[in-house]
Amino acid sequence: MKQHSILLFSAMLLGLGACQKGEIPNLNTPVASAIIANGTKEQIDNLAVAMESGMRPTLNTYFDAIGLQGREIYRFSGSEPRYTTELMGTSPLDNNTFYTTNPWASRYRVVRQANTLIDAVNASSRLSANEKKGYLGYAKTIMAYQLLITLNMQYTNGIRTDVKDPNKLGPIKGYPESLTDIANMLNEGLTDLTGSEIVFPVTIVTDVTPLKLQRFNRSLAARVAVYRQQWAEALTALNGSSFDLNGDINAGYVHIFSANSGDQLNPVFLPQNNSGENRLAHPSYALQIAPGDDRIGKATLRTATASLDGLSSNRDVWIHRSNTAPVYIIRNEELILIYAEAKIQLNQLPDAIVALNRVRIAHGLPAYAGASNQPALITEMLNQRRWSLFAEGHRWIDMRRYNRLNQLPNDRPGDKVWDKFPIPLPESNQ
Repeated sequence: MKQHSILLFSAMLLGLGACQKGEIPNLNTPVASAIIANGTKEQIDNLAVAMESGMRPTLNTYFDAIGLQGREIYRFSGSEPRYTTELMGTSPLDNNTFYTTNPWASRYRVVRQANTLIDAVNASSRLSANEKKGYLGYAKTIMAYQLLITLNMQYTNGIRTDVKDPNKLGPIKGYPESLTDIANMLNEGLTDLTGSEIVFPVTIVTDVTPLKLQRFNRSLAARVAVYRQQWAEALTALNGSSFDLNGDINAGYVHIFSANSGDQLNPVFLPQNNSGENRLAHPSYALQIAPGDDRIGKATLRTATASLDGLSSNRDVWIHRSNTAPVYIIRNEELILIYAEAKIQLNQLPDAIVALNRVRIAHGLPAYAGASNQPALITEMLNQRRWSLFAEGHRWIDMRRYNRLNQLPNDRPGDKVWDKFPIPLPESNQ
C-alpha cells in the first residue's frame, strides 16, 4: 500500500470538513462509482482510512458545544462571541451556524463514507469472505458511533439513521428509535467482525486484531445500553468489551493526530495561559472537587484569570496537552463507571460500590463512605463521571439522562442550559 495515496485521500476529506454551511458532499461521483464497481484493495483501503480520518474534523466544535451546555467549560474567543451568548443560553440557538451545521455535516460525511466502503467491499472480487467481514464490521461500528454523537446533540429532535441513498434520505427519527437503530447497527457490526480478518489500516487502537475491534464495538454498545436504560444489556455488552475492573483506567480507543504532511493536528488543544482563545474550566469544577483528588490536574491554574462578558475562570482545561495528543473515543474508566451505573440500577449495590471505589482510589480518594442506597449511589456515580470524564463530552448528557439539567449552574441573569441543539436548516428544509 502506498502511504502517499492514503494521506491524499485523508487530506481531501479534511478539506471538505472546512465547509461552514454543512453541506454533505456528493460521494456518487464517477471516481467513487468506479471504486464501488471494481475497486482495487488499495482503493478500498483508502476508503477505510478516509472514513476513520473523517471522524476528527470539528471535534473541537462538538466538545465545546456540549461542554458549555454541561457547564464544564467556558470558551472565550475574540472572533466568536456566540460561545458566551447563544451557547450559554442568552438567546436561542441558531440552526444555521457553525455549532449546528458543522458537527452534523462532519458526522454524516463519515456515515456516507462508510456506506461507500460497504458498497465497494460487497462488490469486490478481490477480497475473501472473512476479509470482507472485517471491513463491513468496522464500517458499521464507525457509522453507529458517528450517529450516536450526532444524536447526543439532537436528543429529542432526532436524527436520520438511514442516509444510504442521497436521493432518498430516510426520515428523521425520534430519540428512542434512533438509539434502537444505532444499537442494531452495532450488533450487525459485531456479527461481521466475529470470524473476520483485518487486512486494512486502523489507528484507533494499536496492533489491531478482530478481537480488539469486537471489544471496541461492545464498549460502544455498553454506552448505548445505558442511554437506553437497558441495564442488563449494558453488563452483557461489557462482558465482550475492553472493560477491566482492575486494569489501566486510561486504556481505550483514540483519535490519533500528528504534524505529518497531509494529517491533522488535535483541534481540541489550546496551550495553557493562552490569550485570545481560551478553553477554561468552569469555576465549579475546582470549587466542588474533593481535596486530594488528582483529577484537579485536568484544570490547571492560570498565571492570570481570564474574563469575558461577565464570565471568568482562573483554570485552563488541560486534557489534551499537545497539538498531537490523542482524543479518547472511549476508555476503561468510562466502562468501569458504566458497570457501576448498571449495577446500581439493578440494585446490585455492593458490586457498584466496588467499582466506584476502584475509581475513587485510583485518584487518591478514600473509599466511599456515604449511604448505600440507590439515590445516594446514583449521585455518587454521576459525581465520579463528572470528575473522571471532565470535558470529554459526557456531563451534559448524563445530567439530561437523569433529569438534572436544572442542577447545572447559570452564571449570569438570562443564561440557560439548553437540552438539545436544533436540526440544521439544510436538513429541516429536506
